[in-house]
Amino acid sequence: MTNYITDEIQNNAIKALGRMIAQPSYNTEAAPNAPFGTGIRLALDEVLKIADELGYQTYVDPEGYYGYAEIGEGDEIFGLICHVDVVPAGDKAAWKTNPFELTQKDGSLYGRGTQDDKGPTIATLFTIKALLDQGMTFNKKVRFIFGTDEEILWRGMAKYNEKEAGIDMGIAPDAEFPLVYAEKGLQQSYLVGPGSTELELNLVNAFNAVPGSATYNGARQSEVETALEKHGFNYQKTDAGLIIQGNSVHAMNAPEGENALLRLGIALADVFPSVAALEFIKNFGEDATGANLLGVIKDEVSGQLTFNISSLQINAKESRMQIDMRIPVQTEHDALIKLIEEKVAPFNFKYENFDYLEPLYVPKDGTLVKTLMQSYIKVTGEQMAEPGISGGATFARTMKNSVAFGAMLTTTPDFMHQANENWPVIDMRIAMEIYAEAFKNLLVD
Repeated sequence: MTNYITDEIQNNAIKALGRMIAQPSYNTEAAPNAPFGTGIRLALDEVLKIADELGYQTYVDPEGYYGYAEIGEGDEIFGLICHVDVVPAGDKAAWKTNPFELTQKDGSLYGRGTQDDKGPTIATLFTIKALLDQGMTFNKKVRFIFGTDEEILWRGMAKYNEKEAGIDMGIAPDAEFPLVYAEKGLQQSYLVGPGSTELELNLVNAFNAVPGSATYNGARQSEVETALEKHGFNYQKTDAGLIIQGNSVHAMNAPEGENALLRLGIALADVFPSVAALEFIKNFGEDATGANLLGVIKDEVSGQLTFNISSLQINAKESRMQIDMRIPVQTEHDALIKLIEEKVAPFNFKYENFDYLEPLYVPKDGTLVKTLMQSYIKVTGEQMAEPGISGGATFARTMKNSVAFGAMLTTTPDFMHQANENWPVIDMRIAMEIYAEAFKNLLVD
């Protein structure tokens, strides 16, 4: 097998990655021509500067929502859909290194964004240029699209699709190998219903995580303790109140977790039976597929619906629950929402939309998936590798005929959104070789 990535190419890519890591590009207050903050705008400008130095033609949206870099010729466009924003570093004391200074340590590249998504963005940018420098001629124009709001609401890509032409095929290098050809629809919503003067709760968590703990410090705690014990739910009694214990997982894997908020709600329903939100939770139960409410919803491509209730607020005015659903790709969205509205109505709840991302589905027997999988297998030797599905969401779903392809190997430890985010140098090299093989097969006659 031909190796297309030299030490020099990778070293130059690492240097460029250092320039990107040095930009703390997490969402902050908007500024002129920087709708998501100056840090993200500086990162966008930096990646475009790197691309310009490599010979790409670059463009930046005047409002600062996105940019792109393209190279090669052809009537068709092959897109690489990337993002330059990151999540905040969190507790910097938990880091071994400065999260915004690329540090090569113990064979890995440390820094916020090395895995998600600055590392893969730079790796693919240099891989495309390496193939062209080795004399290859592409049959399509290659366009890198740099989004700026992937970690929040995808407003940058929405603006891109509003202003720019689409692509003919492409990848998002923002997941794991071998390949994700189907991503469930992502619906985040609220259920809003009657309030209560008996009980007040304000348990607010992220949409996309199963609550791993829930604290109760309200009235009738001894009765709530009795109810928790009756149901066999683990809890601790502390000065802060009763802390119900669960197991937090990402919402896309909700059935694998233990929802502490639901466990508290089920116990509270025994003590406060007239509270509408608790009656709803009692009937909903702990089934994170929503089957107790909606019946079984699944398809043969992407499996079963997941339904995560992550927040519960009750006051005298209203009750509000926050839900995250990962919807099978062949489920009709409008029909599902209508079903939810019908099923929550007997509890005097109403459905409110917050955000919806359409599913991704590219057939496994199409040219794009088959070519990418053949390239992956050739480089890695993993003959039994198969394309997969995900309840997660990547920018691949913002473009037609696009899939998530790498850049993390199946053996790469997952440090996305965590302290000490890092990408092993050898894994970066292998990923670049996989991309080189794939790009050659897709773009060279």
